[in-house]
Amino acid sequence: MKKLISPMRLLNLNKAVYFLFLILIGITNSNSEEEPVDIWKKKNENIEIRNSSIDNGNKINSKKNIFGSKTEKTEIEIKEEVSETFEETKLYGVFDPNKNDLNLSIWENTDGKEFKYIIDRINKLKLSKFAEKIFINTIYSYSYLPKNLSEDEFLKIKIDWIIENKKDDLAEDFLNKNKDFKYKKKLIQYLVDKNISKANIIEGCQKVGFISKDIKDPYLEKFKIYCLIFNDKKNQAQLLFDILKEEGRSDKFFNSKINFLLGISEKDDGKISDNNLLNFYLSSVTVSEFEYEPKKNTKKTIWEYLDSANLIKVKDIEDKEKIKNFEIAANENRLEKEKIFNIYKKIPFDLNTLINAENIYQSISNTDARALIYQRFLLSDNQENKIQLLFLLKDLFKKDKLSNIYTEFLSNRLKEFEAIDIPSDYQQAFKNNIISEKQFQLGKIKFDDKVLHRSKVLKYFIDSNASLEKSQKDLNNIYKKIRRNKAYFFSAKDLALIESLEKDGFKIPKEINFKKIAAKYNVPNNLLKLAKDNQQGYMILKIVEIIGEDEVQNLDPETIYFITNLLNYSNLTKMRNEILISALPLRT
Repeated sequence: MKKLISPMRLLNLNKAVYFLFLILIGITNSNSEEEPVDIWKKKNENIEIRNSSIDNGNKINSKKNIFGSKTEKTEIEIKEEVSETFEETKLYGVFDPNKNDLNLSIWENTDGKEFKYIIDRINKLKLSKFAEKIFINTIYSYSYLPKNLSEDEFLKIKIDWIIENKKDDLAEDFLNKNKDFKYKKKLIQYLVDKNISKANIIEGCQKVGFISKDIKDPYLEKFKIYCLIFNDKKNQAQLLFDILKEEGRSDKFFNSKINFLLGISEKDDGKISDNNLLNFYLSSVTVSEFEYEPKKNTKKTIWEYLDSANLIKVKDIEDKEKIKNFEIAANENRLEKEKIFNIYKKIPFDLNTLINAENIYQSISNTDARALIYQRFLLSDNQENKIQLLFLLKDLFKKDKLSNIYTEFLSNRLKEFEAIDIPSDYQQAFKNNIISEKQFQLGKIKFDDKVLHRSKVLKYFIDSNASLEKSQKDLNNIYKKIRRNKAYFFSAKDLALIESLEKDGFKIPKEINFKKIAAKYNVPNNLLKLAKDNQQGYMILKIVEIIGEDEVQNLDPETIYFITNLLNYSNLTKMRNEILISALPLRT
C-alpha cells in the first residue's frame, strides 16, 4: 500500500521545487548576461575610450551601471533589477572624446531646453575659424544625451548644422563613422544635391559610394541608376532600373527619362519636373532646347543648378517682375550676385536719362532706378561723383531689403580708391563699409623674454615633446630677468600663462603671488557654476558664443584669462593650449 503524502508536506515540497526553479532561472539569467566589458559603459569617473572602437564603431550601445560591486547575494539582487534599470543609448559622432579631453558625460547635467536654446543662438553667429573648430570638436564627439532631449532631436541638430553650414568633409566623416542612423538618407541626399547644383555630376556620383545596400530610398537609388548611365554602365543601370520598377519604387516621369537615356525610347516626352533636383536635372539633360523660368518660390538647389549650368537667361529685359525675382534670389544667395549687375547693364536708357540720372531715378521703378544709378556710376570719371553714386546705390538696395546683394560689391569698389581721395564727409562711411580680411594668418612666433607671456616658456605648450624639467628652468631664468624690471606690469595674459603652468605641475616662483593677482579679475559666475556642476559641453558652447565671430588673438586679455581659467578648472588642457598658442605669442 502506497503511503499518502499529507497536504502540508505536499505544500512544503512545492515550495522547495519552486525555490529550486527560481535558483535555476537565476543561474541561467546570470550566464546569459555575462558579456565582454563594453568600452562605452558609463562610469561616474574617468571614462576611458579606445580609438579603434570609435573608428570601427558605428552606433555604440552602452549600459548605465548605477550599482557598485557587492557580495554574491547582492549581485543576484542587482541582476534582477538590471533589465528594468539599464537603458541602451546609441551614440553618434565623429571624434573620440579623449581627443579633446572630453568624455561621454559632457551633456548629462545639461537640460535639453538650455542646450537647444544656446545652439539656436550660436546658429545666428558667423563663427570665427577658432570658435567653429571647438564647436565641431565638442558637438561631434561621441557622448550621452542632454537631459530631456530625445536621441532624434540630438541627432537632428548635428545633421542640420552640417547641412546648413555646408560642411561636406564633416558630412562624409559622419557617414563613414556611423553606418546607420535616422537622418542618413538626408545627409547623403545633401551631398548628392550639392554636386548636382554645381553641375558637378562626376563628384556627385562619387558620393553614391556612401549608399549602402540596406538603404532603400528611391531618390538615392534613382540617382545611382543615372550615374551608371553617365559612366556608360548601361547594363548595370538596366538591372537596377528593372528591380526598382518591380518593387514599385519608381514613377512614370523617371521611367520615361531613363528609357530615353538607355536608348529604349527614341524620343523624350519633353516634360519638365521641378519637384526635386534630380528630376529637374534629368529634365535639363533630356529635353531639347530646355528652357525654364525660376520663380520666387523655386527651390534654392534648382536656382543654384540653373546658375552653375548657365541656364539663367533674361530674353525680355522689360520683364521687371522676372528681374525682381532674380534680385530676391541673389539676395538670398541662390544666385550669383554678379549676375544682377550684368542684368542692370543690359537695361536700356537714353543718353539724356543717363546724364540726369540723379534727378530722374526717383520717378522710375526701384529696379530701373538701381540699374540707372549703376550705369551712371560706370560712366562717371569723377572720383567724388563715383563715391556719391556708390552710397546712393547702397540706399536703393537697402530700400527694398536687398543689401546682401550690394555689401561685398560696395566694399570691393571702395577698396579701389585711395583713402586720401575720399571726401571728408564720406570718411567715416568709407571705413564702415570696408570689409576687412576676416581670416587671420598666423605668422612665425618671435619669442620675447622680456615679457612673460611672450617668452620661450611658451615652447612647453607648442612642442608636444617639450620637457617639463627644461621648461621649468626656462621659467626660473626668465623670471629672474623680469623681476629686475621694477616697472614690470603683470598682465592678465601673464596670469593665464602662470595658472596654466601651475596646473601642469610647474613650481611657480614664490614672489609671483598669482592668486592675489587673480583676485583683480572676475570669472563670470554663470560660467564658473557650469564648470563646478560638471557641465563641460554647455560651458564650451558658452565659450564658443563669447568668442563668436572673433579670432582668439583678437580677444581682450581679460577674456583670454577667464576662458583659460575655466578650461584649467575643467581639465580641458588641449583646448586651453590652443588658446594660449594663438593668443599669447608675438608673431612676425
